[in-house]
Parts: sequence; C-alpha cells; structure tokens
Amino acid sequence: MQFKKFFAITSCLSFIAVSGFSSNKLDEGMFPLSELSKLDLAKSGLLIPQKEIFNPDSISLIDALVNVGGCTGSFVSGQGLIITNHHCAFSAVQEASTKDKDYLKNGFVANAKEQEIEAKGLTARITQSYQDVSQEILAATTGIKDYNQRLNAIKNKIKEIEKRAENEDPGIKAEISEMFIGRTYVLFRYKIIKDVRLVYIPQQNIGEFGGETDNWVWPRHTGDFSFMRAYVAPDGSSATYSKDNVPYEPKKFIKINPEGIKENDFAFILGYPGKTFRHRPAQYISYQQQFLLPYVSELYGFQNAQMLKVGKEKGRNVELSLSTRIKRNANVMKNYQGKLKGLGNIDLLTQKRKEDENLAQYINGNKVLKAQYGNLMRDIEALYREINTNAYTDLWFEQIYRSTSLLRLAQKVNSFKRDIEVLPIDKRNSFYEKNVDSVKNDLDEIYKSYDYEVDRALFLNMLERATKLPSNQKLRFIESKLTGFNQLEDAERFINNVFSYTRIKDKNSLFSGVFRDANSLVSYNDALLDFEAELKTASDFNKNAVERRDATLNKLMADYVTVKEKYQNASFVPDANSTIRLTYGNILGYSPVDASYMKPFSSLKGIIEKGRSGLEDFEYNPKIKELWENGDFGNYKMDELNSVPVCFLYNMDTTGGNSGSPIFNAKGELIGVNFDRTYEATINDFAWSPDYSRSIGVDIRYVLWVAEKIDKANAVLEELGI
Repeated sequence: MQFKKFFAITSCLSFIAVSGFSSNKLDEGMFPLSELSKLDLAKSGLLIPQKEIFNPDSISLIDALVNVGGCTGSFVSGQGLIITNHHCAFSAVQEASTKDKDYLKNGFVANAKEQEIEAKGLTARITQSYQDVSQEILAATTGIKDYNQRLNAIKNKIKEIEKRAENEDPGIKAEISEMFIGRTYVLFRYKIIKDVRLVYIPQQNIGEFGGETDNWVWPRHTGDFSFMRAYVAPDGSSATYSKDNVPYEPKKFIKINPEGIKENDFAFILGYPGKTFRHRPAQYISYQQQFLLPYVSELYGFQNAQMLKVGKEKGRNVELSLSTRIKRNANVMKNYQGKLKGLGNIDLLTQKRKEDENLAQYINGNKVLKAQYGNLMRDIEALYREINTNAYTDLWFEQIYRSTSLLRLAQKVNSFKRDIEVLPIDKRNSFYEKNVDSVKNDLDEIYKSYDYEVDRALFLNMLERATKLPSNQKLRFIESKLTGFNQLEDAERFINNVFSYTRIKDKNSLFSGVFRDANSLVSYNDALLDFEAELKTASDFNKNAVERRDATLNKLMADYVTVKEKYQNASFVPDANSTIRLTYGNILGYSPVDASYMKPFSSLKGIIEKGRSGLEDFEYNPKIKELWENGDFGNYKMDELNSVPVCFLYNMDTTGGNSGSPIFNAKGELIGVNFDRTYEATINDFAWSPDYSRSIGVDIRYVLWVAEKIDKANAVLEELGI
C-alpha cells in the first residue's frame, strides 16, 4: 500500500474521537497530523503553503522526518544524511570509542562514505501512515465492568491489530499509540531502518560544551549536533549493517538556510515529542511533587557520584563504559530538579485542585452528569490514596534492576534457565543451541556498562533504601536477610556473600564455564541467582498490584477528560506520546525572574567568557578563540551580534523526544536543531506558559561554522550544498 494513498484514504477517518481540538492558544500545543489542516499558520507568519508541511496527497516536509534512537532527526540530503543532536548519538559514539580511538572526546569526521562507522544500538524509523482504530479497540471492552479485564481486552486487541497490520505489510513496524488514556487509539505504520552510521560528530568540548553545569540553563553555547546516515539493502529493504548496503534515498530532504533567523521571526518544529501529562488531576501532580521527582533526583545523584568516582580511579576505558549511563542519569536528575522548582514557583498543585473542585461542582450541578460521573472525583482521590500508600515500595521496585547490572545479568540467566528446565530432557540441548547466542548478545549489552565496584556500591545503597521503607511498605524478603542489630553491617555482609562467589560477575567465567552447554547452565546456581529469584517473585507480586491500579486509572482518566471537555466546552490537544507533532511560535527571549531579560541569541563571545571560569565543563577548542579574535566568521556572521550565533530561544512547545527536531523558518528551511529547554520550562510536561516556556536550539550558522572552520568536514558541507 502506497504511503500517500493510504493517508488520503484514512485522513478523513483519523482521530474521529479527538477531532475538534481547540487551537485558540496559537503558541501552545503539540499538534497531531490530523489537526494541522485546522491551524492558520499563515496568520502567524508562515510564508509557504501549509500543505508543504503535511500533504496527505503528496510529498511534504513530514517525509523528511525520522525518529532515531528515541530522538528526532531530519534528512538533509538525498543520500540519507541525517542531522540530529550530539547527545542523541552519544551512546553509539561511546560504544565506538576506545582509549586509543576516543571519538567521544576528539570527535569524528568521515570525508568518504567508506569511512563512516556503524552506529551500534541505533535504528531509525519513518512514519508511513496512521489510522484511527479507537472504535475497534473500545468495541472489545463492551459489557466489561471489571477494570482489569477492560484494560486486558484493550491490550489484547492492540496486539491483534498490530500483528494484522504487519502481516498485511511485512516491511513495516505497526505500533498503536494511546492518544487519550483509555479513550482514543491510533495505529501508526513505520519503516524501520536497521543500518545507521556515524558521519560527523563534533569534539566533546563543542558537542557537550557546558556539560551538566549548563544543562537546562540559558544562555547556552553547546554545539549539540551530529550527522548520521541511513543505509538499506540494494533493493531498498531494511537490512542490518553490511558493506553491501547503500544509502537510503528519502522521499524528501530539508534545505538548509545558512542565513539563519532573527528575533521575533516565525518558526516551527516537527518532531516526535515523548510524553506530557497535562490532562491529569491534582493528585497526579501531588504524587510527582511528593514522591517520584525527589526520590529519583536523589537516587541518580548518588549513583552518578559513585560512577564518576570509580571512572576517575580506573581510567578512561571505564569512564567511557559508564559515560552514557552517567549522562542519562544527570539529564533526568536535573530535569526533575527543575520540575520541582517550577511546580513550586507557579504553585501548579493549587491551580489543579481549584480546577478539580470546580469540575466536581459542575458534575454535581447537572443531574445527567451526576448520575454518570457522580463518584468520579472521589474514585480518583481513593485511587491516588492507595498509590501514595505504596509509593516508596513501587519506586524501589522500579529502580532496583536499573540500579544494579549484576541483577539484570542474573535476571537474564535465571530466565534462560527456567525456559530450559521446563522442557523435556531430550529437547533441552536443541533449545539451548537455538537461543544461546541471542541470550549472550543480551548479556553482552549489559556487560558493556558493568563495573563490579559500581555495582556493589549501588546495590548496597538500594538495600539501605529497602531498610528505610515505611513500616507498612517493608519488604519481607529483604528484612529476613538483615536480622542483626545493625542492618547496614548486615547488608554489607549479605552483599559480600552474594557478590563474592558468583561467576556472573566475570563475563569470561560465565560464558566459558556456566554457558558451556545446557546441562552446565541448568546445574549452576549461586546466592546471586537465588536472590534474584526471590526478587522476581516479590517484584511480580508488586507489579500485579501496580497493573491493577493502572487499569483503574485507565478508565478514570478516560472519564475525567470526557467530563472536563463538557465542562470547558472545548476539546484538547492530546498529550505527547512519541508520535509526530507540530509546534510553532517565534524566536523570543524571556524574563525568568524580576528585573531581568534573557536575550534570544548567544554567540562565540559567551564561549570565551565561560572558558575564563576555569571549570572543566567550559574547556573549549583554542581554535575557537583564535578565529573569534581574528573576526573569522566566514559566511555565518549575525550582524546584530557581530559574531557567529551559537544557540537561540523560542516559545515553541517541546519536551523529551524533540531532541534533534528540525527548526524551520517561515519558508520551511532548516535554521537550527532543537536540543533542550530552559530550567523554568522543565515543567512543560505538566503545564505550558508563554511567560516561562522557552526551548533551546543550536543555530545552523554555528553548525556550519564549526564544520567548516574547526573540523574541516568538507564532504558533509558539500553534500549539504553549502
């Protein structure tokens, strides 16, 4: 089925259940494809026909969009060249790096296609079509009163539809996205590209300039960009990395405008924003503020301190192996800290409580609504009371496997063992031989970021946290192992026993010994595997309770949005859910605090100024200062700055997943790459405001200046037509 033809057939059907979104707030909103025709972008400043952004009957800018590694990217040449963020390529660059070939630190430039490096772990997906399937899914819940059964019916129907779509077209990946929780569902079809390669990665002191000191902060001077290339088999089908593969030829690629943009200009972004939670009640905000945000922030702060310490002690190879995890932790930690600050600054909880009180009064004042939704607000309150009662236990179970690599390794080993043990003896060897390589590959991925000393420290910390759980949330299987007068000493003794004798702590010992054959694996056991088995039992029990609460929440939130639409006499743009969205606005500064104004552009001068601080995060390539002092700005000078612009601000509505999103000018030309928000805008996930919501992009003029003057990425510049 042809991509555009399918859109033409389905566009009139799509999003029936969520049609009529209000677009009165012209700047706010991550608009789905189905809603773009309802916007008047020309009134806001768009200079091209709106159908050039998305046209269900022809090729448009949407066709140049790609989701790569959970970020957004865009094709900028007919040979599959993709521009995205440096931090989106980070894990692949880290994996390709060694102490001797440190691409993470020194950068990488391929001036010929044969020099390009496999971006291990990264795939790209391109949206082919979408289709509203809400009616079919919700029909499966007809007559079901039990919330658990209802949610299971939804999940089963989703799997059925996805499988059916993939059987109809084996070349695509089908994925159903929930647009409004418990209420509307859309089937997306994606082309998956399995061979992605690194083309040009700037040096770390450019791509990560400012480090965690500047993360979520303005002004920024970070060259957060990278270039990759998508490859397919010679017949155009998706294929894993091979020297025989050829560059993918996209239907559309974006033209770069090296002249950039200026203050107040209209701009728009296309991308795959991750998740927002704006249509949730006050209790959800309270849970975030009281439990999740502070717990995870503190935990990740501790974890990063341990990993940084061990990395410095053991050298660059260990630092590299831990670097991706440290970066992800740090990003989440500072984001959550910003959310906590923002929630306090605007007192969103009080606002939400007032909204919910008004909603309850509206329900009770209408006989029809009261008959149908009279218990809704009380049921929501009761559910969150239960969620809060178990909050710390839930968070502990959510983090325990993420915290400890050895536990994830043990989980994989135990799972493989169980799969073999349930088989008849005469079938075990064949099953083992068929699956052992895949299991080893999974284990290998975990070992890449594993360090014994780090694991020991983080596991001990999680045991300490278990001992400090509230009395009503104690974990009996942990308490039974720490029976002495000093639980910290007990925990250390327990860890020594569990960690000291396991062969899993050493990959060679595990692979050459335990994984010698099926009998060797089945007969092997140790204290770590025993503990993981107990942990799994307890975790599964807790998971069942969480899923039961989620099932109730699924139905309550569907009702909550339905009645809120009636109350406000308006529909809402659905929360972001990693599907294609458009947001638009202007290049604008802002006033984060009284008596201050932040200008919307930063320049090379700021790099030099920050470098004088002596902080490691602000070390920069000396060539930048030399070029700046000589006024060597090439064709990328911004007259208002008398310098090359580095980053800029805009009031568009973005969140995680928009990293790498192309920023377009009014003519649909690329003038920057989105990579961050300001600290005040970290609460965009919960609320958006024209006063404080600002996002940050790297200016395309800085990208091109660095490519030309610093890294001599001439092949890339030529391919871009510069």
